[in-house]
Amino acid sequence: MYRLDPIDPPFSGDVSATLAGYPQRNGYVLKLFRVFANSLRFLKKGTLNLLDKDSPLTLRQRELVILRTCANNRCEYEWGVHVGAFAGAAGFDRAHSEDTARTRTDVSLWSAEEQLLLDAVDALCATGTLDDHLKARFQTAWDAAQQLEILALCGNYHTISFVANVSRVTSEDFAVSFPPDPSPLE
Repeated sequence: MYRLDPIDPPFSGDVSATLAGYPQRNGYVLKLFRVFANSLRFLKKGTLNLLDKDSPLTLRQRELVILRTCANNRCEYEWGVHVGAFAGAAGFDRAHSEDTARTRTDVSLWSAEEQLLLDAVDALCATGTLDDHLKARFQTAWDAAQQLEILALCGNYHTISFVANVSRVTSEDFAVSFPPDPSPLE
């Protein structure tokens, strides 16, 4: 039986070289990345690294897509890593971060564009597409590069959520837990 557990150092040369290109915290390689390392191919090609300064989205937009996608997939591990690592830089206070994990977002917390982004992510996660009305609003709000980035982030974080959830990787020390929610995401 093969389990998807994080591998521990020392890493082989190829794995070590590939992990060197992954984000780290003070030299620490996240558990999820070490789960990816069970397959050098997956480690190299399984997910896109879209967390860079060249994104056509703002950090806030990017993190909103990631948090909502992870919440829709009930991936507390990755949601918590992103809240712990990026929420402050993205301008999310506790209420904003927690709202991304709720069934229905509090529209008073978000700008009209941010609420549209949340609605688009919810639709993509639920159906894999946007209905005509939502698609028209989506295409009006973001240019083609931004639209593709949103779609790629949503798809990428589905994959990440699947791996984290199936491997049951345990929380990182700096990560945040899902908030209690009287109406959790379904």
